[in-house]
Amino acid sequence: MTLPKLLIVATVAETLDAFLLPFAQHFRRQGWQVDALAEGANRSQACRDSFDQVWDIHWSRNPFDPRNLLSAAPALRDRVRQGRYDLVHVHTPVAAFVTRWALRDLRRQGQVKVVYTAHGFHFHPEGNPLKNWMFRRLETWAGRWTDHLITINRQDYQAAYEAGLVKSALGQGHRLSYMPGIGVDLNHYSTQAVQAGDIAELYEELGLATSTPLVLCAAEFIPRKRHADLLQAFARRAQDHEAHLLLAGDGPLRPAMEALAQALQIQARVHFLGNRQDIPRLLTAARVTLLASQQEGLPRCILESLAVGTPVIGTQIRGTADLLAPGGGLLVPLGDRQALANALVELLQHPARAVALGQQGRAQIQAYDLASVIALHDRLYQSLLQPAEARPALPLLKSLGETLALALKASCDRAAAAAAILLLSPIMAAVALAIALTMGGPVLFAQQRPGKDGRIFELYKFRTMVLAGTMKQMATASRP
Repeated sequence: MTLPKLLIVATVAETLDAFLLPFAQHFRRQGWQVDALAEGANRSQACRDSFDQVWDIHWSRNPFDPRNLLSAAPALRDRVRQGRYDLVHVHTPVAAFVTRWALRDLRRQGQVKVVYTAHGFHFHPEGNPLKNWMFRRLETWAGRWTDHLITINRQDYQAAYEAGLVKSALGQGHRLSYMPGIGVDLNHYSTQAVQAGDIAELYEELGLATSTPLVLCAAEFIPRKRHADLLQAFARRAQDHEAHLLLAGDGPLRPAMEALAQALQIQARVHFLGNRQDIPRLLTAARVTLLASQQEGLPRCILESLAVGTPVIGTQIRGTADLLAPGGGLLVPLGDRQALANALVELLQHPARAVALGQQGRAQIQAYDLASVIALHDRLYQSLLQPAEARPALPLLKSLGETLALALKASCDRAAAAAAILLLSPIMAAVALAIALTMGGPVLFAQQRPGKDGRIFELYKFRTMVLAGTMKQMATASRP
């Protein structure tokens, strides 16, 4: 019996290193061939040790870079054809679209099964309406080339279901599933894994007394993590506590955040630690963990914090709310720096409540255990590798006639829509400019409407109304 061949794909090797090595090790122990493909994969010693073979690919994290489809897609298709893989499992949005587009013909020919884990769709309630529409369209197109879509938070599952991203004659549940993240190793992230001496060494490294409360944020310095909100919130009520803020991670915005800490005059109490290999020790030492992100899939740093019993203050967004709504921390509105500052002071000044929240988080973390998530993948892969059940074929003439009729109708609809947009674009541009100049703020707003088969879609309208309070202000301002 020939054992399966699995190729795991991600945009960059850091994703493989951070999340996917245990999956490779598990399936290799079962005798599978497990390879990896990502930008910089060959430079990672951990990847070379964990996979049978690793392949580099040159693509951009920019979804609009034409090289992704012109050069990366053919290279990936050739690699899959040569490797004769049974399964390709792709992670992260850009890699997922390019991979599914590149393998659409091989998949249709039955040569490979394609699985996509969405680590947070790029369309979400906090996103720009135009970008949301565009990314939803891309995911809908790519859904046609997907054998199974995995979501890692409840909001993404609902969004995928309502948008019909992976339609199936057997129902969406046949090709769409929710899994509780990509797992956290509860043996590694455990209070028992960190000794008191390790904590003392950390305080010595920081030059602080062991009685100093520590607050931690472990996140890449990129815009969506919103480190500025953390620093502003920390500064607003810095006089109400003696804590020090530890920022673990690196990224393009780090110099700007270091400058902001100086401007806020809190630089003596903020420690920029860079990338660290001792995250369990940092989490165990911290009184509170913070995450002010505007976009997440299922944040790993919160999972790890809950695993060691450290409470978390996070923003009310998808993924973060999945983890904190049942307990384990506090949720604050996105971008509300005062609420973030107040929540931090609340937990620092009431340590008993912080401990109780931490215990709640630890009690609920079992559902996210790495071994359980790997077992879910095991069952999914086995189901995909089973021979497809024979289905009665449609009569050729009927199938062909219906297909041609639908294709003709779709072409006419698109042509009519394109012509209408072209003719009306000057008028729409004038209306948009008038709204922007007279009212300010966003030009469009979205409304959800039920469509065919009860599916929810978003309808975008010009914002031609203002709030009553705004009207009153405008009227007052216009009086002599």
